[in-house]
Amino acid sequence: MKVEEKYSLLPLLLIYCSALLHAGFGVEGLSYDYTASVECLEKPHRPQYGGGMILNPELNDGLKGWSVFGDAKIEERVLRGNNFIVVHSRSLRNDSFSQKLYMNKDKLYTFSAWIQVSNGSAPVAAVFRTNGGVKYAGAVIPEAGCWSMLKGGLTVEASGPAHLYFESNDTSVEIWADSISLQPFTKEEWNTHQHQSVEKIRKTKVKLRAVDGGGNPVAGAEIAFRLAKRSFPFGAVISEEILHNTAFQKWFTDRFSVATFENEMKWYSNENSPGVENYAVSDAMLQFCKQNGISVRGHNILWDDPNFQPGWVKTLSPADLRSAVDRRINSVVGRYKGQVIAWDVVNENLHFSFFEDKLSADASGDAFQKTRRIDSTTELFMNDFNTIEESGDAKSSPAMYLRKLGEIQAFLGTGAGPLGIGLEGHFGSAPNLPYVRSAIDTLAAKNLPIWVTEVDVKDMPDQAKHFEEILAEVHAHPGVKGIVTWGTWNPKGCYRMCLTDANFKNLATGDVLDKFLGMTKVGVTDAYGVFEAGSLFHGDYEVTVTHPTLTKSSTINTFKVAPSSPHASHQTTLLLVQGST
Repeated sequence: MKVEEKYSLLPLLLIYCSALLHAGFGVEGLSYDYTASVECLEKPHRPQYGGGMILNPELNDGLKGWSVFGDAKIEERVLRGNNFIVVHSRSLRNDSFSQKLYMNKDKLYTFSAWIQVSNGSAPVAAVFRTNGGVKYAGAVIPEAGCWSMLKGGLTVEASGPAHLYFESNDTSVEIWADSISLQPFTKEEWNTHQHQSVEKIRKTKVKLRAVDGGGNPVAGAEIAFRLAKRSFPFGAVISEEILHNTAFQKWFTDRFSVATFENEMKWYSNENSPGVENYAVSDAMLQFCKQNGISVRGHNILWDDPNFQPGWVKTLSPADLRSAVDRRINSVVGRYKGQVIAWDVVNENLHFSFFEDKLSADASGDAFQKTRRIDSTTELFMNDFNTIEESGDAKSSPAMYLRKLGEIQAFLGTGAGPLGIGLEGHFGSAPNLPYVRSAIDTLAAKNLPIWVTEVDVKDMPDQAKHFEEILAEVHAHPGVKGIVTWGTWNPKGCYRMCLTDANFKNLATGDVLDKFLGMTKVGVTDAYGVFEAGSLFHGDYEVTVTHPTLTKSSTINTFKVAPSSPHASHQTTLLLVQGST
């Protein structure tokens, strides 16, 4: 029976939720430019921020501001009416052109440049030599004949002079550069960028208006609501332990909407002996997640690290390995097709190459293709580390990530289906937030969903603070569509970071998480029956309404806050009822 039917003659309260999306950024200070290009263009774009603090960023004043770095020669050239700087006659990887700058330890710097090489294709990195050592700002894989955008960022440990230069291990190529930019931001400006991005993409302004059955405003009604479920997917890793520990179950289900199994869906867990498959644990964990409305990421089908293969796999001949791989893909994907929201198909194939070395250079593409034939609708992910964590890891730069992803897409052809970008996010030091943001900018230019899949921070001073900084940065980025942490609780110890102790009392990192996830508000309607709830995260809310004249309050399920057009409205109906007589 509906509450309306039972209490049809009693006063009621209608709550109308008017939802208006924020438009634009309107920042105090300089806005951040999230744009990046992954195309190789005939002409470079203009420098971001007009070049920022770079002198002569478009080389319109000859070589003013630029000097030789190392033992090479530099010159200005003009092509198709475009001026640019060139370093040639290089003998060392860091032979380059350079500009001297002064950098402040309290600033966050975003960097960009358009790069070309004289022949072929070669990775090129932007480097800053500072008082605190050498800092890599970012890298790109430019080609001859067109311009590629390098986007990056950095902070410095100590204020002082710095030299910007470029490097490439291929000393046979000339490095060309144009539209070079280095823009500093204060911490306050950086945080404002995050806040305003969240307001625009993750929240909606909500106004609640209370009226009685006659349409008259109800003043003084107390409205208490909490965010019961975010629309933005936020998850964490779980292990078999969750099946046997009700306290762990409650702690987890109260917080998360997505789960990744730590080891239980990996090949070495499902087929420890050749031909003997065991999915009992992963089946039980999947059932637990289903019962609690938790989505599951399929992690992982294959792992390219030779150290994490089933023992019997390492000694197989190429022909036997190919058969075993085919059986593995058919088995796990066929079993869980339609029950997971994503597949990490070949884990960490930027840093490792077990299957490529044993089978063929197309081993990753072949695994994606075979997975896609079995499961045509689930998003298929690459998943690797250091793409956002370490700017100096040449194996997993955004450019290298996109090159590998492009090879897989080319192998799949027109039947690629939905693909995704997985960024693990295992931070071993304080996060370089400008690099994190710029790396995601570059990846987001592919218009594919980006998930940060295994976020944690090494046990070190300020671990919780750094965890909070990382969550704030990635959650605010428009390109990020989901976040999973790689630390909850495990009696054997967490990989790098736990969120709770054995009694399921939050550690400092868990407090950070709860602060990030939670939203509760209490308000009282004004004389017009209106309560300005402000900006609310998209998701489902549980609501309790009380009023001084009533003897009983009623909690009426949820109302939903969702993205909308600027002038659209949402509404839900809540009942404020007296106890029946």
